[in-house]
Amino acid sequence: MKTFQTDGLFSDNYKFSIGSIIPRPIAVISTRNPDGSNNLAPFSFFTSVSAKPMIVAFCPMIRTATGDFKDTVKNILREKEFVVNFCTEENYEKVNLASTELPFGEDEFAFSKLTPIESEVVKARRMKESPIHFECIFRDMLCYGKEPGAGSLITGEVKLIHIDEKILVDNKIQSDLFRAVGRGAGNDWFKTDSKFELERLMKAQIQK
Repeated sequence: MKTFQTDGLFSDNYKFSIGSIIPRPIAVISTRNPDGSNNLAPFSFFTSVSAKPMIVAFCPMIRTATGDFKDTVKNILREKEFVVNFCTEENYEKVNLASTELPFGEDEFAFSKLTPIESEVVKARRMKESPIHFECIFRDMLCYGKEPGAGSLITGEVKLIHIDEKILVDNKIQSDLFRAVGRGAGNDWFKTDSKFELERLMKAQIQK
């Protein structure tokens, strides 16, 4: 087994992280720019934190090119809200286009030919092509450095959930109908079309 120190190059740490932690679900975060236009960006450092209150988190990094926060972060800190959309087999190519670094204020919805629709609780728009939407209010942010490549953890409280009825059975999301797509290392992507069942060894389970 080969051992590596983590006090070396940022790029090494990043490559080992994205190569080890796989597959990673993709949060497609939509926010509102200062002029009211749309911003959309995918993040694969994303997870659930709490069920009640319902809290989700994602981890944007400081841009290595400019040493500045990404537009998504700036918008969330100003507007105190965002929407989490999801990447699936039907929309992943357009979601990938939304990761293009456009000039500030240019609409990633329009660039990637995705469709913005009005939210009910927040001003940030939802992505029509996503079968699930989380409307979120900003909760808190932890920063782990100021250098390019340093990450932050942003949490949001989910205030409203929208789910396409086509992927629901008995009010449970069906993985084979959701068809979520995740990220791996480099240019690797993962489908979730291969699953198996294994009984968890717990006395009580919320969902069976």
